[in-house]
Amino acid sequence: MHATTLRGEWARFGSFLRRPVLPERAPLPSLSNLAATGRLLVLDLIIMLILLAIGSLASASGIELPETALAGMELGPGLILAAVIVAPLGEEIAFRSWLSGRPGHLLALILVLGGGASAALAVAGREQAYYLAATGVTLLLAALAIFALRRRGAMGWFTRIFPVVFWISALLFASAHLFNFAEGNLLALAPLVLPQFATGLVLGYARVNYGLWSSMLIHVLHNSAFIGLVLLANGAG
Repeated sequence: MHATTLRGEWARFGSFLRRPVLPERAPLPSLSNLAATGRLLVLDLIIMLILLAIGSLASASGIELPETALAGMELGPGLILAAVIVAPLGEEIAFRSWLSGRPGHLLALILVLGGGASAALAVAGREQAYYLAATGVTLLLAALAIFALRRRGAMGWFTRIFPVVFWISALLFASAHLFNFAEGNLLALAPLVLPQFATGLVLGYARVNYGLWSSMLIHVLHNSAFIGLVLLANGAG
């Protein structure tokens, strides 16, 4: 049974973290699932604000924190679009589309990553039209893989190792954000990506319980809120 309150959804999320279980498949989008997504977004934003507050207290106490890639950059329309739309959608495909454990989704990701890289190498140095054509073919093959295998449920071996895979996906997502920092030892920077790790857990839960659209929506709104805070801070400065 799905929860119908903030407290119930958050309790369900906590139970899931203690014992991650992969549902056979996520339900189709619905108003109730949209409401659940909203409740998870509230949880995600609260976690983000708490961790940002801790970081601000650390800075106020004299601890020097490394600057992120956004520091000193002008947030123009192109960068904002990339941060709030392109990056979230791409990261959800890369880090969570396959968490369903369904063969179509795994094959589609392999096609997107492997096929896209191979196509890019094959057309290197050519006109942009070649890249667009290669991207289109890769995405078409991925869509065909999902369609052809749409009736297949989660694979048994994936279901058995899902608890490990779930935590690894969140760790990989957080680790990828280490490269947002221009300098510093990667191990020393690890605590600074705790917000991404926490967000990765929320997004992973949303993906397997409500669908990829749910984790994408939370991710887009999460990044939008963060960029909004950055713009407010820059305006105040």
